[in-house]
Amino acid sequence: MPLPEAARATESSAAPSAATRILQATIRLLVERGAGRLSLQDVAEAAGVSKGLIHYHYHDKDTLLTRAVEGITADLARRERAALAESTPRGVVDDLWRWINSELRRGHVRALLELAQEPSALVREAIRSTAMARRTEAAQTATRLFTVLGLQPRVPAELVAEVMVAFMDGLAFNTDLLPEENPRVAFDVFWLGTLSLAE
Repeated sequence: MPLPEAARATESSAAPSAATRILQATIRLLVERGAGRLSLQDVAEAAGVSKGLIHYHYHDKDTLLTRAVEGITADLARRERAALAESTPRGVVDDLWRWINSELRRGHVRALLELAQEPSALVREAIRSTAMARRTEAAQTATRLFTVLGLQPRVPAELVAEVMVAFMDGLAFNTDLLPEENPRVAFDVFWLGTLSLAE
């Protein structure tokens, strides 16, 4: 017996579209294998689609990687904003650590850093936009952190944001290269130093 129209609509809306599956598979493979080992055939197999469908939705590999950069960046910003949304003075630094630690495990920052090495002008432009977006979000995070703690920074939030993004990128590289090291130690030292910039 066929499903009623409303049930079919609900059922089909629950499954991600082919374009979404392709993008999710691309991001997953970027994290697992790196940009250098990513092929459209691998993406097609992981997404359960044909290579032709990838070309239909994304035209070519550069466009697909650009959309992956944009998707990773949007998700990263959303998670960063949520990290301190409910923070209290007592737990705000730990909330920030939990977010950073989850991002290190997720591997998206490392994937962005790898994609910055891509020769494609399209991908490199997306990475430049990502860098600006990450600094903007980090400035808001720094402002929220100081506000929750009731502190007034002696340096502009934008300058703190530059250092925050560079620190997180460094942690992403270090975590990949030296997985046995505990990144929380570096985080604690970094934030003790950063908080000393407040009056």
